[in-house]
Amino acid sequence: MSTNRPLATALPPRFRRPSLFTCAIVLTFLVLFVQGAMATNVTFERLLRGIVNLGHFLGRAFPPDLSNLDVLAWSMFETLNIAIVGVTIGIILSLPFALLSARNTAPAPWVRTLTRFIVSTMRTIPDLIWALIFVVAVGLGPMAGVLAIIMDTIGFAARFFSERIEEVHPGPSEALSATGAGKLSVIGGAILPETLASMTATSLYSVEKALRSAVTLGLVGAGGIGVELAAAMRLFNFDRALTIILLILVVVIGFEQLSSQIRKRVI
Repeated sequence: MSTNRPLATALPPRFRRPSLFTCAIVLTFLVLFVQGAMATNVTFERLLRGIVNLGHFLGRAFPPDLSNLDVLAWSMFETLNIAIVGVTIGIILSLPFALLSARNTAPAPWVRTLTRFIVSTMRTIPDLIWALIFVVAVGLGPMAGVLAIIMDTIGFAARFFSERIEEVHPGPSEALSATGAGKLSVIGGAILPETLASMTATSLYSVEKALRSAVTLGLVGAGGIGVELAAAMRLFNFDRALTIILLILVVVIGFEQLSSQIRKRVI
């Protein structure tokens, strides 16, 4: 056996010399990383100062202020309302968007392309931007938060719904079509039942996502507990801010546990 083969061909595939394109990508990433670290002024001195300031914050935040817990509980309930109403309407509207953007249910290729573009646009714009847009459109308050959650949920859920619809086995659909069933009958009798479990899991994830989003949407005036948190931080009422943070933590973790139990039973 010859032992004079070049080293590049003798090495296993995972050890072969990277291509010039790969080297260029890595070099570009390293340059951008170093430039970004310098531009954002990330220094050890500032990190140490931040740790000291965090200690001051915690010192002023303890013990939490429980004097207006009923007001905060109502604001948290309003946040739940924003999340549940927004995500419910968003999930309902996601279904037609998903059917129009799935390859096996879209009525025409141009409809699928247009619908996927709309869904991608909804998903690309962050929920905070949607909240700012709707605060300008409908004013401050929970309605702006609900509309922002609806748009964000459609962008999130419609994509996963459409992907699951495209993965459906064609056998049941073809059998129904062979009996003379129409397009809507095939969708309702073969496609949707097979995707129900996956769609339910995605919907529960959407509720979790919407609940966390609803908390932050209040920071821009879209209602809920975020309004109280923003006001407490601006007024340096750190003990009240800590109470709000703990309340958010309890509600979000509790709902995540409930959602996890529901998914285990459904899937």
